[in-house]
Amino acid sequence: MKRIAEYKVLIYRLTLTYLFYFLARLAFYYFNQAHLKVAGVGDFFRLAFYGLLFDTTAIIYVNLLFIFISVLPLLINTKKCFKKILFWVYFGFNIPAYLLNFIDIAYFSYNKTRLTTNDWALIENEHNPLTLLTGFLVQYWAIFVFFLVLIVLWIFLYKRVHIEEEKVMHRKPYFITSVIVLVLLVPTLIFGIRGFSFKTGVIPLTVMDASKYAHDISQVNILLNTPFTIIRTMGKNEGFKKFYFTTDTYIAENIKPIKQYSREVTKQPNIVLIILEGMGAEFFGIMNKDTHIPNYRSYTPFLDSLAGQGYYFTNIYSNSIHSIEGISAVTAGMPTFQTAWVRSGYAQRKVSSLPEIARSLGYQTLFAHGATNGSMNFDGYTHQIGYQTYLGRTEFNDERYYNGSWGIDDEPFLQYFAKNINQMRSPFLATVFTLSSHGPYKVPEPYKNTFNKGDIPMHNVVAYTDFSLKKFFVTVKKEDWYTNTIFAIIPDHTTQEYYEYYNQKIVHHRLPIILFSPNKTLIPQGSSNVLGQQIDIFPTLVDLMGYQRPFRSWGRSLLTDKMDETPRAFVTHTQFYQLIQDNYIYVLDLQGEVVGVYTKDDLNLTHNLKDQIPHNEEMKKGIADLRAFMQDFMDRIINDKLNRK
Repeated sequence: MKRIAEYKVLIYRLTLTYLFYFLARLAFYYFNQAHLKVAGVGDFFRLAFYGLLFDTTAIIYVNLLFIFISVLPLLINTKKCFKKILFWVYFGFNIPAYLLNFIDIAYFSYNKTRLTTNDWALIENEHNPLTLLTGFLVQYWAIFVFFLVLIVLWIFLYKRVHIEEEKVMHRKPYFITSVIVLVLLVPTLIFGIRGFSFKTGVIPLTVMDASKYAHDISQVNILLNTPFTIIRTMGKNEGFKKFYFTTDTYIAENIKPIKQYSREVTKQPNIVLIILEGMGAEFFGIMNKDTHIPNYRSYTPFLDSLAGQGYYFTNIYSNSIHSIEGISAVTAGMPTFQTAWVRSGYAQRKVSSLPEIARSLGYQTLFAHGATNGSMNFDGYTHQIGYQTYLGRTEFNDERYYNGSWGIDDEPFLQYFAKNINQMRSPFLATVFTLSSHGPYKVPEPYKNTFNKGDIPMHNVVAYTDFSLKKFFVTVKKEDWYTNTIFAIIPDHTTQEYYEYYNQKIVHHRLPIILFSPNKTLIPQGSSNVLGQQIDIFPTLVDLMGYQRPFRSWGRSLLTDKMDETPRAFVTHTQFYQLIQDNYIYVLDLQGEVVGVYTKDDLNLTHNLKDQIPHNEEMKKGIADLRAFMQDFMDRIINDKLNRK
């Protein structure tokens, strides 16, 4: 009887984990409901029910040690000291795992997907993770207060049910019962970890399995829990695998991963590439002329003005989620899906890149970012792809302008960048990555009351970065090199949004590309609504430099209209492949199976048209093209063909 009582307490404590995972799921939905499509209370509980599959896997993994300690016939299972051990093992594993859910609640508005080990890799090279974490906790204090309240409640409920200390009088039945339970327990736990399936050919439950139970793509994030997504992606390169959908001939003709342009240039232009931290299309007035957002306000008056004097693109989509992914998309034309190439074991291989090609044309190259050197491994990456010089916080060497969390404020660092450009010989490729529009969204003290704070913290820092760029241009327009320079401006990725329009699944990834030159012969004037993507900036700049040899690029030059290069956008997502092409948006899972097909105007992926595929040749072609890209993308990464001419 004593042993049975122990098992009942064990079941009670494991049941508590399910209860609190449900509360975490409820909190996740409450704080992020603007990004999640749920058709009422019934639909939420349906998702919560199927979410038990993923909860079970996570709970078993996290509680394996606790479970086995609880069932082992140690004869001291009811003693006070042993119960203390159980308590600390239980909460020592469960609290950190549970915290992941709440970190994800806060971070989801940026990522739009559950966290994986790829996201955690972002902090490996940060010099100040504790400072950044502190700022994160302050910004989202309500979420973490709620987390602490739940932990207190969890501990209280745990202690409400316990076993009175009792000496084992009948050891034989005690051990026999224990052995039987252990024998039954092992396959039961395996059964739960696998997703309650032992079917032949069925692999254990994965992140991708959530799409089976989702009526809308966003619902995948409600079904999953963050400990599960972390565990299932831990120590794996499962984002890279070979596909065999089509032939090399089809890929060469329809995807054209090898590009070649023939632009003649009389004098090679200097290139100044400005990568904007997190500044998606929402913040730019020029990008919202036709969105008809009520009471819309722009926070980039200078960049709007600059775009009006140059050439800008209004229908561009991001191929990245994080900064290091954005830099690799812009400088090397590498999109990101389940696993970022730049954070994988394949990142050390040679890759066609903007600085590599620029140097082959005689360009001097420089990359500048105001964060602490080593942050996110920007210095290592940029050096690897061909930038000769890296300028960071160390080279800046003036801590008066350190913002206390991330790096040097944009205004002084951009002036420092301008000073260093003056020391370069022409032609040059000078790249700067802004910083101030990254969390914790602090404007330097002298400008604290200068800008309209807007509706969210991001608005104020975007206005500050815009102001800093205005001062940068005031400085550089005095220099001799200015008149023969093309300025290319593009964000690294999008970030949190304010307007409902940008809550839409596809629109959220929309960003601007701005080209400007005081020499009107170097670039066209006006704007374009041609469909494009972040990785298009790489071949566009290669084209503008007058490079005429073949190079690897899944993007295309936005300034050379070649009939055999299809305008398209591979919209990044960690759980799906998404393609906008011609009249449709295609969504495939990570195995290449069709999840949905939507009209190009259905930017929230509301009306799935996949039933029309058998009767629609354009849809068939779009699916074939996306699969062909997936195949070539993986083949080139795995087989070291990223620099293949």
